[in-house]
Amino acid sequence: MKRSVKKLVVCGIVALMVCALCSLVAFAAADKPESAPAEGASVSEEVQTNSDNSTGSKAIAAGICVGIAACGAGIGMGLTTAKSSEGISRQPEAADKIRTNMMLGLVFIETAIIYALVVAILIIFVL
Repeated sequence: MKRSVKKLVVCGIVALMVCALCSLVAFAAADKPESAPAEGASVSEEVQTNSDNSTGSKAIAAGICVGIAACGAGIGMGLTTAKSSEGISRQPEAADKIRTNMMLGLVFIETAIIYALVVAILIIFVL
């Protein structure tokens, strides 16, 4: 069991590194030097371009925020469900107590995901 948990953690870290690499590529593409504005180009076009770059960065940050929270919560929920199933199979008479504690734990894990979603929404609309 410990070996599979280690593999799961390593796979999670690799996935996070891939996501970080992809976001760096996106940021590098957004930071390309632009050509000089043409004669008669207005300042509002330049402001609009900078606003578009900012919106893309916010979207990437929000996606990473929710993705990391969901990844961690998914691992936690899976381990919680597995261990509670093992506990119920060992002691069927304690199934009600185990199930109640498991549901409380899952609710708290889900609350963390909701907080991450709220933070992502704040990143998009407030910052």
